[in-house]
Amino acid sequence: MINAIIIDDIPEARTVLKADLENYCVNINVVGEAEGVVSGAKVIKELKPDLVFLDIQMQDGTGFDLLEILPEKDFKLIFTTASDEFAVKAFKFSAVDYLLKPIDPDELMDAVSKVEQQDKPAERIGLLKENFDQPKRIALNTLDKIHIVEVAEILRCESNINYTMFYFLDGTKLLVTKTLKEFDKLLTDHYFIRVHQSHLVNARFIKEFTKSDGYIIMKDGTKVPVSTRKKQVLMEMIQNF
Repeated sequence: MINAIIIDDIPEARTVLKADLENYCVNINVVGEAEGVVSGAKVIKELKPDLVFLDIQMQDGTGFDLLEILPEKDFKLIFTTASDEFAVKAFKFSAVDYLLKPIDPDELMDAVSKVEQQDKPAERIGLLKENFDQPKRIALNTLDKIHIVEVAEILRCESNINYTMFYFLDGTKLLVTKTLKEFDKLLTDHYFIRVHQSHLVNARFIKEFTKSDGYIIMKDGTKVPVSTRKKQVLMEMIQNF
């Protein structure tokens, strides 16, 4: 059994989540609850849970405030948050598990299943807090590690079936266990453009665009094809730099 606590300043939210865990996640044993930062930190220290469900915004502070006052974070973590597009992007950039309220039972079961297989999230929690201000780094999952990299150092991404190969300015590369489609959504606000079904590039590092032949040359000399329907969008982006 996995001993868990729920920290949320809304009593009804705690009650519903606890009931859902009892109904859908029989391996989770809720051993305690709290309504805020101070009470939550106290319960964590006393009960030493394996897993914490933690609300982001509470009346006496944030989930980050709670984590900062704990000397040790020897537990796994799933954040809960109201629907907020910016917050969701920060979670995805940081590879931190989260649940949107109202919580869907299928998403709850999926989050619990994933968190059971992960290591302690201390480094990713720090990255998440940073990304709530302005995402500058991103957590990339490979088969054996989580790599935290600077978004500005990513040259381009290339689809590899259900994986994505990342290429960096220093010549290194990384095979990541997510599809190119997922990174297209995440990186679009950082001057990345999907120029082809299989290619996502950092527009800042485009060296040349040969319109007649339909390809671009990246800063490292790589030739990347541009689909016909993306030519106009690409030209507009380059002209607006």
